[in-house]
Amino acid sequence: MEWLDVVRVAHVLGACVLIGTGTGIAFFMLMAHRTADPAFIAQTASVVVVADMIFTATAAIVQPITGYLLMLQLGWSFFDGWLSVSLGLYVLIGLLWLPVVWIQAQMRDEARQSVQQGIALTVRYRRLYRIWFACGVPAFSAIVVLLWLMVTRPSIL
Repeated sequence: MEWLDVVRVAHVLGACVLIGTGTGIAFFMLMAHRTADPAFIAQTASVVVVADMIFTATAAIVQPITGYLLMLQLGWSFFDGWLSVSLGLYVLIGLLWLPVVWIQAQMRDEARQSVQQGIALTVRYRRLYRIWFACGVPAFSAIVVLLWLMVTRPSIL
């Protein structure tokens, strides 16, 4: 396997990890939230925060590095339309993801407090969940479009 093939595989694998981990995390958080059980939510959110830091953060670092190396090797330019849009979407996704990581940790902490105090989920938890969800929908939509752009590389002026 040539060096370029290794970089290409790393880039595709990173994209799979980003969309797969993101989708899985969203699913597990949504399912935990639906139970309204603070203990279950706290446990799920604890695992989700760790998974986000290990998998999503690592892939988020690898993607621009491998993408840049591919760009150099394949003669693409930052000014290629599809690549410019892809980079803009990547930044948007990152700007939506960073608060989500913090929000997930806050939701975990709120659920833990509810367990410790023997009370239902707080108003703050519910507000955090709404913000988390509101960030997740456009981030997921953007990553689907980004994947489409990377696969099809359409001519965009």
